[in-house]
Amino acid sequence: MTSLILPSEDGGTREYKLQGATTWARPTAPLTARRAYAAAHVIPEVLADNTPGAVARLDWDATMAYRHELWSYGLGVADAMDTAQRGMGLDWAATQQLIKRTGVEAASVVSAGTPATAGKSVRDLVSCGAGTDQLDIDALPTGEAGIKAVLEAYREQIAFIAEAGPKVIIMASRALARVARGPEDYVTVYSALLQEVDQPVILHWLGTMFDPALAGYWGSDDVATATATFLGLIRDNEAKVDGVKVSLLDASHEVALRAALPDGVRLYTGDDFNYPELIDGDGSHHSDALLGIFAAIYPAASVALQNYDAGNPAKAREILDTTRELGEHIFNAPTFYYKTGIAFMSWLNGKQPGFQMVGGLHSGRSVCHLARTFELADKAGLLKDPALAAFRMSDYLRINGVGA
Repeated sequence: MTSLILPSEDGGTREYKLQGATTWARPTAPLTARRAYAAAHVIPEVLADNTPGAVARLDWDATMAYRHELWSYGLGVADAMDTAQRGMGLDWAATQQLIKRTGVEAASVVSAGTPATAGKSVRDLVSCGAGTDQLDIDALPTGEAGIKAVLEAYREQIAFIAEAGPKVIIMASRALARVARGPEDYVTVYSALLQEVDQPVILHWLGTMFDPALAGYWGSDDVATATATFLGLIRDNEAKVDGVKVSLLDASHEVALRAALPDGVRLYTGDDFNYPELIDGDGSHHSDALLGIFAAIYPAASVALQNYDAGNPAKAREILDTTRELGEHIFNAPTFYYKTGIAFMSWLNGKQPGFQMVGGLHSGRSVCHLARTFELADKAGLLKDPALAAFRMSDYLRINGVGA
């Protein structure tokens, strides 16, 4: 059994023995009981200037291979989202390349007709985030001119995604949060966009734990008031809304919102703490998934969803519960650094050559935090090759002075 020395909570070290590798079967047919997107991260060139403020340079082969890995487990991919470091190192120029390339790769999967994705369209396989991050927030005008600038920025990104082929996710906008004077400005912008789109979209409500710049979204700091505005918008435009992704980390709020949605509008949970019970459902409703944690736990998530398809909900829930502690750890405060844990697991599992992130975000978590990520990933059976993971973890700890 492979073992290594990990840092302990008292400032010392301890021996940790890894469990054996877990085999997670890929699906032999498309997943149907739940619709699920894994919000994928991006992998930079290891020799790029991966420091804060530097232009993003991605390792396209590794980044696209990760998306093919997710598709092979029957999951959709949510791309160009906050998991892909939108607003935290990934600029609009690189984002356009990401959207275009992912659309092309998704089309190749559709053509291949593999068992896990047979009959799926590009829009089924990938959804991409449309935002306003091409704008310079500090240079935005106030009043109607600012609202118009936000609207045009959204239109540009929505058009780009639609041309590339994926489904559109209308992301929360820092720029709109900056210039909106009240709920009516949010309704004006989103109503215009929803009236213009040709295909139903996903609306994304991201909480301040993920992005503090989104405080007061939908025109109020009061969640109940904001929810009323959000629901009113959806009810007025339900034919154009495929679903909503809510990332407020509040399970009771999500359950109530889910029950209040019009028939046919999905609730894609973005709750990386409470996803097991939300996906499992309450007997009347269940949540679908659009989750950053699924980019880290995708083999287990796929097998759980396969069990829902097979009529084994208790087993499905049991599998999801085994990943909960890992999800809570990766997404603990400050939550906006969760991407670091996802990239770290990708590196441990041999999916990228180095533990690097654009914008220097690989420094977003401590050595002890990442050591605990390693341990919890192992306990959840999510280290594909424990020997490789232990080798890389040992190297990481050694260069960071653990046991020196």
